[in-house]
Amino acid sequence: MMETNKKIRSKKLSTKVDMTAMVSVSFLLIIFFMVATELRKPKIMDLSLPDKYYEYKGKIICHMDTGNRVITVLLDDNNKIITYSGIYGLSDQLPKKMDYGRTGIRKELINQQKAILEHSTALGKPKNGAIVIIKPSKKSNFRNLVDILDEMAIAKIDTYAIVSDFSPEESKLLASN
Repeated sequence: MMETNKKIRSKKLSTKVDMTAMVSVSFLLIIFFMVATELRKPKIMDLSLPDKYYEYKGKIICHMDTGNRVITVLLDDNNKIITYSGIYGLSDQLPKKMDYGRTGIRKELINQQKAILEHSTALGKPKNGAIVIIKPSKKSNFRNLVDILDEMAIAKIDTYAIVSDFSPEESKLLASN
């Protein structure tokens, strides 16, 4: 028998590594950290407080030297809006019943904003516009709230708040109209 001196060679493996999966994972991680960083940023809202305040019937009431900037909008059922300026009961203006649209609440808000800005500009504070308090009643629908927020944007009123509590006087005012 003939003996052969063959060496048994091992099979050489490829040194190339498939990086497709690694690239996919790295892009997913990059996207995750970008989104997580964006969501982690604090969301803040500007808060402007008046310089002076006083107490009335056990409650702290804000008083502005620039004139009365506060407009309250009460929303009720059947698309009913009642608006008044200042503090109810302390203002010399009577509440007004309004409708939605160009000739209703929009016209009133634009006129009030214009008058308040003119008054503020005369006092050297040109950016002090109207402050609107929106109070939807339990009987008002979501569409009314969306409509009044649209009116805020149209009238260019930047400072407004949605408040859910009614004073007893405001509840009586809604019931009487």
